[in-house]
Amino acid sequence: MPVSQFDIDDGPHNMDGLRLLAMEGAQPVEAFISRKVMDVWVGSIERDGGRQSLFRRQYTALGKANIESLRRIVSTKYQRGAAFNRQHPFVEVLFADITESGEALDLSGLVREPLPPAFHRLG
Repeated sequence: MPVSQFDIDDGPHNMDGLRLLAMEGAQPVEAFISRKVMDVWVGSIERDGGRQSLFRRQYTALGKANIESLRRIVSTKYQRGAAFNRQHPFVEVLFADITESGEALDLSGLVREPLPPAFHRLG
């Protein structure tokens, strides 16, 4: 059965990445894409040399703009079952899963914010 009611958790949580919530019938399904994986995915598309890590509001906005692609990636990995997801029904999306899926990430809404002065290197 495919996952349904797929959504981005944009509420408060302490996970360093994109938390996704879905249902399989009455069974809650949680998926997660780490900030590092999102950074690599974005970096694999960007050609301007921007290697700045994404801020939470940026990867959340990217997730919302690409919800259907993410739903397909999570659904595919989830449907493989516990043999491929040791923490089933929790699904951790890896960059290998994204690459295998062939899904494209729409970066048209990505706005790179300048780093606060405290993050700039001195010297």
